[in-house]
Amino acid sequence: MHNYLDFEKPISDLEGKIHELKKLAEEDESVDTSDEIGRLEVRAREATVDIYSKLTPWQKTQVARHPQRPHFLDYAARLFQDFTPLAGDRKFAEDEAIQAGLGRFRGEPVAIIGQEKGSDTKSRLKHNFGSARPEGYRKAIRVMEMADRFGLPVITLIDTAGAYPGIGAEERGQAEAIARSTEMCLNIRVPIVSVVLGEGGSGGAIAIATGDRVYMLEHAIYSVISPEGAASILWRDSARAKEAASNMKITAEDLKTLGVIDGIIPEPVGGAHRDPQEIIARTGDVVAAALDDLAGKPGDALRNDRRQRYLNIGRQL
Repeated sequence: MHNYLDFEKPISDLEGKIHELKKLAEEDESVDTSDEIGRLEVRAREATVDIYSKLTPWQKTQVARHPQRPHFLDYAARLFQDFTPLAGDRKFAEDEAIQAGLGRFRGEPVAIIGQEKGSDTKSRLKHNFGSARPEGYRKAIRVMEMADRFGLPVITLIDTAGAYPGIGAEERGQAEAIARSTEMCLNIRVPIVSVVLGEGGSGGAIAIATGDRVYMLEHAIYSVISPEGAASILWRDSARAKEAASNMKITAEDLKTLGVIDGIIPEPVGGAHRDPQEIIARTGDVVAAALDDLAGKPGDALRNDRRQRYLNIGRQL
């Protein structure tokens, strides 16, 4: 059964009835519920299409945070072969929120970096809900340096509410680590393709998302601060997060219009969690096309174009 969001009540009601009818048919084979199930399935599909065709920014935020939404490890398992995670920053410790290493993507060697939120209580605690400490960003820097040295394209998958704001992280240089990671993205001479899978929160996201090509899933969000954080700062009331989300231009459509991202990857009707295999396949196709487009481009040209891309953001407004 799905975890339904509050605005999905019409869908949950219909699918609940479908589930009850199927259970009834299993318990009593003399009862034929197939026609009614068919009608309800059509109505459920229509309701899903209608609801998801007009999501508000706040509703998209809820979809981006859906607990059943596929995360980095789901993508890594299906998109990459021989993925070998590398641990530690060689300075302090290992950080499980950022997963980074080497592998193959459609037969070609690549470096892979992504944020993992976890899928249940145990794994969410292990990965700190996708909020990296300085060690995670320094690990990412280490992998990017390696990719640059060996001429490997870098694929980054972003899904974080933001970098971890704890005292220990600040004591060990969280801001400096994020800045260095962003700087490394701008400096390396190999292609970088980035995809925002769910949440792209603040510097914690941009630290590994400063790419040559940046894409977002249809219902992902990408912003300098969470709607709750913005509401707390602007109105001293986090309960106004819905209002903040509507004004922050955090959706894929907004950011494509603003020139912050290069493209939007359509999600299955009802969100990525409804058909993880399909969205992972679509994401792989987009990443492959971007790498093909960047292949053969001289390293200095890649770096110069990447820097200019970010200098240009906002100049046309």
